[in-house]
Amino acid sequence: MDKKKPKKVFVEGAIPPEKIAKSIANHQSKTNIGAHSIFLGQIRADEEDAKIVQAIEYSAYEEMAEQVFHEIRESAFSKFDITCAHIYHSMGRVNAGEICLFVFTSSAHRKIAIEACNFFVEEIKAKAPIFGKELFEDDSHQWKVNK
Repeated sequence: MDKKKPKKVFVEGAIPPEKIAKSIANHQSKTNIGAHSIFLGQIRADEEDAKIVQAIEYSAYEEMAEQVFHEIRESAFSKFDITCAHIYHSMGRVNAGEICLFVFTSSAHRKIAIEACNFFVEEIKAKAPIFGKELFEDDSHQWKVNK
């Protein structure tokens, strides 16, 4: 794959279901694709120290984060025979129950699409410089630790 400039991955607030549906619909005309794999990260209403998480507020140094996403994407295309890959991550406030991460991979065969999707998610969690602040119902907050 030739070198391309980093794509914009950030969406302000929650990722709307319409964006996910449109992404899927846009691939119906691509007849060389036999499989898609989708990961949707959703905000959980976790209990921390007897307080319930109401939302997570995401922040990042966007230019650096987009470069990391680009490197992950380039690595995935070199490791897997995928046709397409799309990544969207929320910035700002995302309420419990809403989608904050959307990864969508496509290939000729299901096993490759699934493995590539899993690769993206694990690499994003390990490498992307994105920070989440858990917001509680009592207006307190704490920095989220990825589990």
